[in-house]
Parts: sequence; structure tokens; C-alpha cells
Amino acid sequence: MEFSIYDFSSFTAWIDQSLRASMSPGLALAIEMLIIGVVILIFYAIVGLFLVYAERKVCALMQNRLGPNRVGPGGMFQTIADLVKLLFVELVPIKNADKILFSLAPYIVIIASFMAMGALPFAKGLHAIDLNIGVFYLMAVSSMGVVGVLLAGWASNNKYSLIGAMRSGAQIVSYELSVGMSLVTIVVLAGTMQLSEIVQAQQYGWFIFRGHIPAVIAFIIYIVASTAETNRGPFDLAEAESELTAGFHTEYSGIRFAFFFLAEYINMFIVAAIATTVFFGGWMPFNVYGWEGFNKVMNLIPPFIWFLGKTGALIFLIMWFKWTFPRLRIDQLLTLEWKYFLPINIVNVLIMALIVLLGWHW
Repeated sequence: MEFSIYDFSSFTAWIDQSLRASMSPGLALAIEMLIIGVVILIFYAIVGLFLVYAERKVCALMQNRLGPNRVGPGGMFQTIADLVKLLFVELVPIKNADKILFSLAPYIVIIASFMAMGALPFAKGLHAIDLNIGVFYLMAVSSMGVVGVLLAGWASNNKYSLIGAMRSGAQIVSYELSVGMSLVTIVVLAGTMQLSEIVQAQQYGWFIFRGHIPAVIAFIIYIVASTAETNRGPFDLAEAESELTAGFHTEYSGIRFAFFFLAEYINMFIVAAIATTVFFGGWMPFNVYGWEGFNKVMNLIPPFIWFLGKTGALIFLIMWFKWTFPRLRIDQLLTLEWKYFLPINIVNVLIMALIVLLGWHW
């Protein structure tokens, strides 16, 4: 059987057929789930380590300094050294904390991001599951992370943690509305919530271009609102170091702190990957009508390279936000959502519905 880096459907079908030919269907399904879980876990760890390194380098670039440059070539192994250190740090017991909920909170945050990762389409045929309600599923599981944040703040029995968790709850629940409405705008244009079909619909033009001004407005609101939803600066009120020491994870140490730290970067990857899929054609190459030679060169680049490249560019944009703008106050943050983003989003969805109804898109 021939395999192609441009379409992984034949490769995944070959694995499925090989397993089912040598064992029972139930055992084959269990092994397939195990393989997918291990692959996503490895990818999760690699992305987390790389993004921590990238954050430090981007921060250094913005502040005109070098960043990590001692451990490994260009400081590449610095994040690995930090991980090893966190693995061996003692888990400090908190005397008056709710032990069960305190221990459970970081796992909820990690599991929520892990579940979202499984639905992302990295290339044609290269996704763990292709749900017909993929956009709805991603919105649902990504919103579960706030439960872990609230549990962490409350169970720590620390006033700084509790204040950080309350801020985070208000912030995430508020900005989820704008993230959801921005995605609904493109769902109206695409006519489906299945992520693979949304990508396929952008074969002859990415939605950021085909959706006219409403698509551009939806993208701008999405990228700002998702930055706020992931507690990234300048919306990092839930863990404002100058006010709340470390916010909702003040009392956490060792591997439990590493889970919160890692989840923040993975969530940043997930929101950038969703934007890539919905607005920028996912794994689809950049083609220009009439430029046949240019299009042939673009089509030679493997789809997963396109996907990761677009996602990386959006991650850089989110990091740029953090190291450029000052932190907002909590009243400014909520005013931005309820008085500006939400009304604009509602009108934007109606305009997109009108454009689709009248057939003004191409």
C-alpha cells in the first residue's frame, strides 16, 4: 500500500485493517486508542516544551535581550532542565486545603486541553476523531478548564488563590461568549460544524478572505477573546504576579504546578490551531487564482507543515500581545467584553447570515 504525506487516510486505514486482521475488533479498537493517546501525549509534551522556549525568546526579542542561551545550543535545553527540576521538587502539603479537590484541579485542566487536542485536524486523515459537531465539541471541552481553575483557587484555602480563581471564572465565562460567537459566524458561512468539511470548504479560498469584512471582524474578536480566555497577558488578571503572587496556583509546587504551567501553553496552541482551521484554511495551502506556477509550488509543501506554520504565526501574535500591552484592570476587561465585543459579535453574525442568504460570498 502506498502512503502519502499529503493524505494520511490510507496510512490510518492500513493500521486499522492490519490490527483487525490479526485480533478481535474490540482489542484492535483498544490498541488504536492507546496508540492515539500515546502519540497525542508525546506531541503534547513536545509542543509544551517548545512553546515555553519560544515564549522566552519572543520576550527577549521584544525587550532587546538574548533570552535562554546557556543550556544547549541557543538555550534549547533550558526548558528540559526546568522540567527535570519541577519533577524533583517536593510536593508541599497545604495544611488546611481540601486535599482531594486540591489534587484533582490540575488534572482537570490538563484533561480538558488533552480532549481538545484530539479533535484538531493536522492534515487530511490526520486527526484522532472527526466529529460532525467538531466546533461545538471544541467549545465545550475547552470551557471545562475553568472548573479546574476554580477548584484550585477554592481548595487551596488561600485568599490570593481564591481572588485569582474568582477573577479567572468571571473572565473565562465572559469571553467564552465572544469566542463562541466568532466561531458561529464562520459556521454560518461554512454551513457545517465538522472541522474536516470546514477545511475542505476552503480549498479555493480561506474564509478570512471569502467571508468579507464580517470574517475579519470575527477573527480579530476571536484572537483577542481567546487570549483573554487562556489567561494570557494583557488579560492575565487571574495570576497577576504583582498583586496575587501567582493567583489561583499560588499554593502548588512541583509537578502539579507544571501541569498548570503546561496547560496554559497548550491552550494557546489549541486556540491558535482552531483559528487556523476555521479562518485560515487549516492544512490547505495558499493559492492565488490564475497563478498556476505559484500554486504548484505551494501545493508541494506538506499539509501538516502548512497547519503548523499558520498555527505558529498566530501563537507569535498572541505572544506579541502579552509583551506589548499593559495589563488591564478587571473592570476594563469586563467592559471590553460586555459593552463592545458581544454587541459587535451579535450584529456580525446577523450580517454574515445575510451575506450567505443573498449569496454575496465567493
